This record gives sequence, C-alpha cells and structure tokens, in this order.
Amino acid sequence: MNVLLAQLPALLGVLVGTLGTILATSLADRGRWRRGQRVRWDERRLEAYVELSRAVKEIHAVSTRMLVAARPDRSGHAIEREEGLARLAEADVRNTLAWENVLLLGDAATVEAGRGWREAVWRIERMAHDPNGQDDHGTRLVDLKGRADRARDAFYQAARTGLGVPGGSVAQSDWLAARHEHRVGAGLASSWHS
Repeated sequence: MNVLLAQLPALLGVLVGTLGTILATSLADRGRWRRGQRVRWDERRLEAYVELSRAVKEIHAVSTRMLVAARPDRSGHAIEREEGLARLAEADVRNTLAWENVLLLGDAATVEAGRGWREAVWRIERMAHDPNGQDDHGTRLVDLKGRADRARDAFYQAARTGLGVPGGSVAQSDWLAARHEHRVGAGLASSWHS
C-alpha cells in the first residue's frame, strides 16, 4: 500500500497532464475548425458579391449603351435596341440568381446596400426600355448614373467591411462625377463608363 501511495502523486500528475493535453488539443482543433469555416464562408460570400457585381454592372453598362442616342453630350459605343433588350434579359437572369446567393450568404448591411444598388440600376434599365418616356421623377440619366455609382460604392464598402478587407475607401462616384463634369465642361464627347 505504501508503494501505491508513494506513486499516487506521479500517477495523478500523468493523469492531469493527459487530460490537459486532450483538452488543449480539443480546443486547438475546435479553433482551427472555426477559422476554416469562417474562411470557407468568407470565400463563398466573396464569390456571391462578385457574381452580383458583374450582373448589376452588366445591366448598367448595357442600359447605358442603349441610351447613347438619348445623351446629346455623349458619344460612345451604342448598342441596338433589340440586341440590348436580349442582353438585358440574359443579364437579369444572372442578376436574379446572384441576388439569391447574396441573400443566403450576405450580412444585413451588404444585402441592404446591394438592394439599393440594384434599385438604382433598375431605374437606368427602365429608362433604356423606354428611352422616350420619363423615369420615376423626371430625373436625367446623369443623375440616375450618379445615384447608381454612389449605391455601388455603398455596396462595395459594406461588402469589404463584412469580409474584413482592409485598405480604406475605394469609392468611385465622386471621381466619376468630377470626370463627367470636366468632360462636359471641356466639350469632350466620349463615353462615360463607371
């Protein structure tokens, strides 16, 4: 019995050490798994945001190209109405599918900003569908494009914040507006791509 009592502290030390190792390994594995999951979801969110950006930007570009004739201060790469309508229909399908991914994976701020961007571009698209009509408030295309650019900036900022992307602002709307004003003021007629 004395031998067992003499070895009891050593046995307890081995038992405590083993339990500590198991606990530490378990916590480390759990932490790695959580980090892996976070990276996996961030990658999927990024893919969803990129898909939506491409689809919305395509609708914006095609709609704008359809409206070149309605913009007397601009020349550019016009697109025929029928071709434009067909491309808008295809882009709208991609937009809808991409939007579902953003709704599923995006955080609330990014979804809200995405909704605002889609709405702003939808107004330009609406004008492209009926270039001789009036938009909601009789707003000029330049104003609609400015709204769309600001909404895009808000979407990118929300997405970057949600994904933890560092680097500050990448906003383009102020730069694009100044570029447009400079070109109009200088009498330059060239396309305005944002």
